[in-house]
Amino acid sequence: MTQRLPCPPAPGPLEEYAAQFDDLFCYLAQRRNFRTYLEGLLLPRDRNKTLTALVGTEPVIGAQAAPVQQLQFFVSESTWEAEAVNARRLELLVSDPATAPHENGVLVIDDTGDRKDGTKTAHVARQYLGSIGKVDNGIVAVSSLWADERVYYPLHVQPYTPAERLPLGKKDPAFRTKPQIAVELVDAALSAGFTFRAIVSDCIYGENVTFEAALAMAGLPYVLGLKPSKGIWAPADAAHTPEEAASELHWGGPEAPGDWTKVVRHFRDGHEEIWWAADLAFGPYGPDKPRRAVVATTDPATLPDLTTWYLAANLPRPGSPQAADWPVPAADLTEVVRIYGLRNWIEQGYKQIKNELGWADFMVRSDQAIRRHWYLVCCAFSFIWRSWFNNQTEAAPPDVEVKQTAPMEAVSAESDVEEDDPVAEPAMGRGKNTQQAGRAEYEGTIGSSRIVAGSPALGQGLAGPVGSYLALVARVVQLAPASGTASAARLGWQRSPTQLISPMLTKYR
Repeated sequence: MTQRLPCPPAPGPLEEYAAQFDDLFCYLAQRRNFRTYLEGLLLPRDRNKTLTALVGTEPVIGAQAAPVQQLQFFVSESTWEAEAVNARRLELLVSDPATAPHENGVLVIDDTGDRKDGTKTAHVARQYLGSIGKVDNGIVAVSSLWADERVYYPLHVQPYTPAERLPLGKKDPAFRTKPQIAVELVDAALSAGFTFRAIVSDCIYGENVTFEAALAMAGLPYVLGLKPSKGIWAPADAAHTPEEAASELHWGGPEAPGDWTKVVRHFRDGHEEIWWAADLAFGPYGPDKPRRAVVATTDPATLPDLTTWYLAANLPRPGSPQAADWPVPAADLTEVVRIYGLRNWIEQGYKQIKNELGWADFMVRSDQAIRRHWYLVCCAFSFIWRSWFNNQTEAAPPDVEVKQTAPMEAVSAESDVEEDDPVAEPAMGRGKNTQQAGRAEYEGTIGSSRIVAGSPALGQGLAGPVGSYLALVARVVQLAPASGTASAARLGWQRSPTQLISPMLTKYR
């Protein structure tokens, strides 16, 4: 067998990480461009992470430069598999004790949209974009994330193709709704060996019959959001919505809570918040029924919109008839609130991969190139966690300083952040393709540290290396999740990858 040509190393600890993917790339150029791409994503955000910015060249004339064209070919035409790279990334996360999944974490399902001009880019159409809260021209991705109180990272991502982009519209065999894609992402997480306490999502998926029924039929635990106004058929004098059912609960104040149970939520900065939770009984929901409805709020008297959750769960109440037969431990109200509180980490992950790592900055058009860009961003995100945990075992040298030069936006007590927000600042404006508005800036001063190796020689016009990546590491994980409330007992189940749920979708199409 012909010996492989050596690849120019990436700066510092990035080389050790990148080398673990080398067998997935057949050619030296692919291995070299993989390192270049990750290095560019990890550089401080002075401008959009476009192909020209990734190699530090001028954005107009420089677009024809050889390094830019090499990256363009790498993501658009080169022969390597994005899914294989992502599978290797997940293998590394699972095998590392610092990031390995366990049964007390959660699998979060969500989608996000970003503005994109024109109609030539794959999957782009006028549709609702969550990042701006309205219908506009853009692209939507459905994604999964694993999280606990300590760490969180993306697993898989799939683009959503609107029906108008397909020849036969909704009748086209290739058309899939977002909930159908979400079920496939659950399958992918199970196949990759991820375990979790429950699947979590907001009301967009929580109220979808396809998604909830598929999870229920597969016996997968879930805690899903409900809209306050979600209506059901019921007698005229009965509660028709979760909000109406919650308003009927007795509340006599903190000293006489009546139907409410006190829940203490812990935050990483050391402060605690008192919430109140209760099981609701209306329609098909009840504390002793297969489907529970739970309300959690900071004020049972007024049920404020910003700090009140309405949840649907199939985790049985301790002592209920279902508790003895259910394959996972029962969940009291405190545990249900803890589980759903972890959902917000996918929102914080969106901030980081978009504001810092250039998730929506791609300037490619094909489906293959977009997926490759997204998974390369995920690799950069995972490298940051890896670097952070590795550096926790060593004392930071005195010549490494990471300082904040602008105050970070405080996390509102009315937000649904379970612990401190790792990146609680908005980011600088980046034009039409993405929505950002000003961000806190950090300066990283790296001396002769053995944590980050010296910079390789740079060609004329190239930006600086990833020597200052520690600043980005600090920004992402400086305020990472802390310990939550009392942990549930470790689960006595682990679903086999063969027990997948996508085939059940045919019944709900």
